[in-house]
Amino acid sequence: MNPCAMIKPIKGTLAACIALSLLAACGDQGGGEAPGEPPLAGASIGGPFELVNSAGETVRWADFDGKYRIVYFGYAYCPDVCPTDVARFMRGYAQFKEAEPELAAQVQPIFISIDPDRDTPAVVGEFTNAFSDDLIGLTGSQEQVNAAASAFSVYHEKGEENEEGGYLMNHSSATYLFGREGQPIALLPTDVGPEAVAAELEKWVF
Repeated sequence: MNPCAMIKPIKGTLAACIALSLLAACGDQGGGEAPGEPPLAGASIGGPFELVNSAGETVRWADFDGKYRIVYFGYAYCPDVCPTDVARFMRGYAQFKEAEPELAAQVQPIFISIDPDRDTPAVVGEFTNAFSDDLIGLTGSQEQVNAAASAFSVYHEKGEENEEGGYLMNHSSATYLFGREGQPIALLPTDVGPEAVAAELEKWVF
């Protein structure tokens, strides 16, 4: 198993919410009906953080108040899972932006590094710019990153170093959609593809 793709078991309410979200992503949402209660409503995911962007400027969770947020935790040196996930949700966001530009302007995609030793602000900036100028990359000290990961129920652990000093990061992989007040709404189905991501954004962003 690729260590980058390892997911630590999540228990209790969060596990149930994620299961409901995945089921919802597979269901037929046709008919133009109201979406109902979000799959992750009431889940203890998300919270205050203080990190830095690619310019070295301090960024807080509260800075995004009033906007929907797509949040993904990963690392720039990830060989496969992270770039694949980011590419998929950003292509989905781009499709949503083309169809609903005014609504898309109210959504902020965010990539948060779980490998601050290597992911400097400049490195994170290069990584996010490879996908879209709309994607914000954040990093920080180990303490800051740990606090953010804990607030978002993200598991991460450094793998063993090889002879050259390189290593992989074991971490959970999930793409979250949050509301204007920072409340968790749903998991975006990056494993299904960009079209499914766009459809989920169309469902919950209004």
